This record gives sequence, structure tokens and C-alpha cells, in this order.
Amino acid sequence: IWETVTSSFASFIHGVQPEHLSEVVRHRSKRMILDSIGVGLVGSTTRVFNIALRYCQLYASNAVSSVYGRKGLKLSPTLAAFTNGIAAHSMDFDDTWHPATHPSGAVLPALLAASQMLPPSSKSNGQDFLLAFNVGIEVQGRLMRFSTEAHNIPKRFHPPSVVGTMDSAAATAKLLSLNVTQCAHALAIAASLAGAPMANAATQAKPLHIGNATRLGLEAAHLAARGMEASPLILDDIPECSGFSAFYGNYRPKPLPLPASSHEFLLEKQDVAFKRFPAHLGMHWIVDAAASVRNLLINYSGSFSPSLIHAILLRIPVSKYINRPFPESEHQARHSFQFNACTDLLDGEVGLNSFTDGCIHRQELTELLAKVLVEHPEDNIANFDKMYGEVALVLENGDVLTDRCDTFYGHWRKPLSRESLLKKFRSNASHVLPEDKVNSIITTVENLENLPDSSQLASSLGRRFFPPKD
Repeated sequence: IWETVTSSFASFIHGVQPEHLSEVVRHRSKRMILDSIGVGLVGSTTRVFNIALRYCQLYASNAVSSVYGRKGLKLSPTLAAFTNGIAAHSMDFDDTWHPATHPSGAVLPALLAASQMLPPSSKSNGQDFLLAFNVGIEVQGRLMRFSTEAHNIPKRFHPPSVVGTMDSAAATAKLLSLNVTQCAHALAIAASLAGAPMANAATQAKPLHIGNATRLGLEAAHLAARGMEASPLILDDIPECSGFSAFYGNYRPKPLPLPASSHEFLLEKQDVAFKRFPAHLGMHWIVDAAASVRNLLINYSGSFSPSLIHAILLRIPVSKYINRPFPESEHQARHSFQFNACTDLLDGEVGLNSFTDGCIHRQELTELLAKVLVEHPEDNIANFDKMYGEVALVLENGDVLTDRCDTFYGHWRKPLSRESLLKKFRSNASHVLPEDKVNSIITTVENLENLPDSSQLASSLGRRFFPPKD
């Protein structure tokens, strides 16, 4: 019997064992790890990653942990976690869960960094690594179910900057074999390091939210391991003394059940969404609807001609930070319903190259954006489990072509096939790794339980050096 919600979480983190992971959870979590590595590797080619990397190289003492895509370059564990976390979110290409957060980006870099700092006598194996990853995913999922506010697309703060810091601390605490009391302190310390405002969405600062979450959670676990203490009631709802409830309204915490043979992880019931192109998850609904309408216009007229279009109507949920009529940068474009719909209409696809300056500022796209109108139907809720995207083309002759996407390919209701996920991974990883290394990582992750030393995974991710981009 638990005395507090916080102590129940600490007991779970400390006590859960590999046998508590079902085959479904193992399968889904390994897909998450592979996808996160891929988006991190391609993210290591971005400007924001290289800005952060140059900064971290100024403080490269205790350099034992590998950096995505940089052969021979190592940083301290916390700075490696920071830079790799930034890489994971630098293109907004990482996975998304419900309630809304990016689950893998804050957990995986912390574990990769921590695995390389453990002494030879305490090295973790692949099974330990997979368990710690799932501890982090489970903790953040449970925390986000303590409040109805967390279910919808965020308005006040970026969720992974809060729950990501907590899950990084939980996962690292598990990998470092902290005791129950230390696990509780790690969570409480992490809560004092959490948070980032939504105003920095669609800017270069947004990837810092993931970088900070994974780094600060790792630091919280290390501080707890060295004896730092914090509130033993951080997750409990204490009147007039906010703990984790400071971040969420309608806070109703529940104990996390002790691990048992019957324990069901949230990942068993709620899969994640994998993105097919590097943009905010909401863009995937509107892009799939735009693709269907584009085909309707081609069938209608024999070709796609923007001159036939009088207006473009987007029916989308209310969410200010992803309603951007004329984005001016790649980060704004990744958070613009209008840009992504018009890009797919014009090009027939949205991909990595869609967010270059040349594509963003071309005249034909600007002319198409000027035709966009937006409606917010009451039944279109800003919630990744309930929203839809609808596109209507009003033609110059008055005809209207319309289509709607309720579930895009890659959503948890329509998950990517293994073939599609591997295609995405190979495409991303090949930007910085040769083919044999790409295939080796796939084999390693798919057989992670059999890896004798989990630090081998981190060591395999920095095989090729690319000069920094300005």
C-alpha cells in the first residue's frame, strides 16, 4: 500500500522488471527508438543543431558520450543528451502521443548518454535499456492523464518541456539503478527544472525544449544519486502548495500500480503516431486532405492548374500557433496549416526539401497562400485523437471540390507498416551514415534485448563527420 502518489511512482520505477513488458510494448517501443534515432540523425544536419553543438564544445570536459552523426566527437553525458535531444526535435519529425507530447525525444538521448558513462562493472545491457526507456514513456503517459487540460493541443507550455523532463529523470533513474527514495527525489528535482512557453513554438528555440528536458532529467537523476533531496510529495495534490499540479489545471493524480505480472503499460493500449514528413503533427491531416483534393482536381480538369482555383478553404481546429497564413521561416512553415496544404497542392508531396528558403518564398506558393480561407467548425476539436482536416477548392467556375481526412497514415489508428517505418529510417539515417551502418542499427534495435552492452548502440550513431552549417 502506498503512502503517497509520489511514493507509488518511485516504487514503480525502482521495482519494474523486463518481464513486465509485453510483446506489444516491446515491439512498439523499439519502433519508437528506431524512429527517434533516425530523426535525430537527420536532425544533426540542421542549423539549430550545429549552433547548439558549437556551444557545447566549449564545455567538453568528461567527454564520454557520442553525438548523432559526428564520428569521433564526444561530449559530457549531459551535453550529449542536450545536443541529441535538439537533433531529435530540430525538424519536428519526432513521434507524438496522446495526450499530446513527443514521447521519445526526451527519453532516448538521456539513456544513450547515460549508457556510455557507466563504469565497466555496471554496464547495462539492451534489456535494461529497453526497460528504462519504457519506464520513461510510462511515467509521462501517467502524468498526462492526471489532467483533462493535457488532452488537447497545448496553449500555455510545450508538454515535453514538462513531462519530458520527468520521464528523462525516471528513465535515467531506472538505468542507474537508483533506490526507491532516490527515484522519488529524482522526480521532484526534475519538476523544479521543467517548463517552456508555447510562444517559442515555430522558432529555433523549440528544439531546445526537448534538449533541455532530456538533459535536465538526466541531471536530476544524477543529483538524486549523489544525495540531493527534494519534496517527497511532488506528484501529490496538496492544497495551497503546488507540486506538479502547478503545470496543469484540474489536477487529479492517481497512484501508479506496483509492477506485477498483470501490469498493463499505457503503450499497450495507446500507440504513438509516426510522422511521414517533418512538420507539426496537425499538418498531416491537412496534407492528406489536400492530396486527395489535388487528385480530384486533376481528374476534373486533366491537370493541376492553380489558375483554376478561386479560393482554398481549410476547415481546421482552433490552435493559434499552427495557424500561420504566410510563414517566413522553416520553423514557422512546419507549424502552418496553410503552408503545408498549399505545398502539397502545388507539389503533390511535402518532404524535407519543402522547408528550404527557396521553396518557402517562391512566387507560385505565395500566390496560392493568398487564396486560403480558414474555418473552425465546432466539431473540429484541437485534440490529436479527435481532430480532422478538410480542404475545399472553390474553382473559378463556381464548382467546389472537397475532401476530408479523419485519420492520416502514421496515426495510432492507422500505424505505419514496418516497411514504411524502415523506409523513413533509412532515408533519414542515410544523410549521415553509410548503408551498412544504417542496416546495422536496424538489426541492433530490432534485437535490442540481446545486446550485451547498451552503450554499443550510442557508439554506432556517430560514424561520419559533417562540417557545421552556418
